[in-house]
Parts: sequence; structure tokens; C-alpha cells
Amino acid sequence: MSDAARPPAPAARTPDNLAMLARVKGARQAILKELRKVIVGQDDAVDQVLIAMFAGGHAMIQGPSGTAKTILVAALAKVMDLEFKRIQFTPDLMPSDISGTEILEEDHTTGRRFAKFVKGPVFSNIVMADEINRTPPKTQAALLEVMQEKQVTIGGKTHPLPQPHYVLATQISQEQEGTYPLPEI
Repeated sequence: MSDAARPPAPAARTPDNLAMLARVKGARQAILKELRKVIVGQDDAVDQVLIAMFAGGHAMIQGPSGTAKTILVAALAKVMDLEFKRIQFTPDLMPSDISGTEILEEDHTTGRRFAKFVKGPVFSNIVMADEINRTPPKTQAALLEVMQEKQVTIGGKTHPLPQPHYVLATQISQEQEGTYPLPEI
């Protein structure tokens, strides 16, 4: 078997690795204890979101209206002491509405004009993309770029997102009017 085909060796059980696992387990337990003060009966959703976040990824939270999806994400941000922004996706939402835009400003002392970047709501640690499939594909694509690159490029200038950075999205049923299909990832 070639080295390329051989599965990776399991992580060594070094004191450092065991200590790191103990810290992750302790953090998870502390987060769950606090979340259970606010969220009741959503253990599977909470576990799935935490798994995604601990893995450094993003998550889609699915469920009918009124099942505390927004409350879960807001409470999670509060418990983890992270900045939280919610974006309500609508058919008229433009990519610049989520990523930010450059505006023209004038220096009153010199009269010179300059472009100033105004950050959009994706410049937060936890972004809730609420009803993401209500917005057109170009805005969905802008969010996917943010998720993958962890940065925004406007006017040829790259703006890194705060770390850590998580996007937790919800979607509504595809059968409802006014929805757009999500791209396959």
C-alpha cells in the first residue's frame, strides 16, 4: 500500500492532546449547561451546531417556524461571548447588503474625496443567515464566498473577517413561494 493510499495514523495520546480534549469536553459541558437555561428540547440541534463550530465550520439549522432557531444562535453567541449579527434574507437583498460597500466621503479640511469601506453584517463572529433560500443566487454566492474565504474583497481591497467566524443558516421549505434553490456544496 502506497503512502498516499494509507489512512492517516490516529492522533497520538500525548499529554497535550489529552489536555486539549479535556478542555474541549469541559467547554462543551459549560456551553450546554448555559444553553439549557434558555433552550429546551432541542438537544440534537444544539449538538449539531456545536459539532460544526468545534470543527471550524458552518451549519444549516432546519426546523419549522417557532422552534427557537434564532434564540439558539443568539444564546450561543452570548454564552461564548462572541459578536452576533442576524441577516434576514429577502428577495431584494444584494451582496453588498451583507458584505459591505465603499462610500464616497469628503475630507472637509482638504476637500479631497476618498472611498471609505463600511462593513456589512458578515463582519461578526457569528452570523445568522435567516431564511437563506429567500434570496437570489448572487447574494447566496456572496455569502458562500465569505464562508469559504473568511474575507471580503471590495474595490480590490481584502478585508479579513473577525475570528472565529461562523455562519449558521436557516432555510424555509422549498415548496413555499418566493424561494430559490441553494447551490450544492
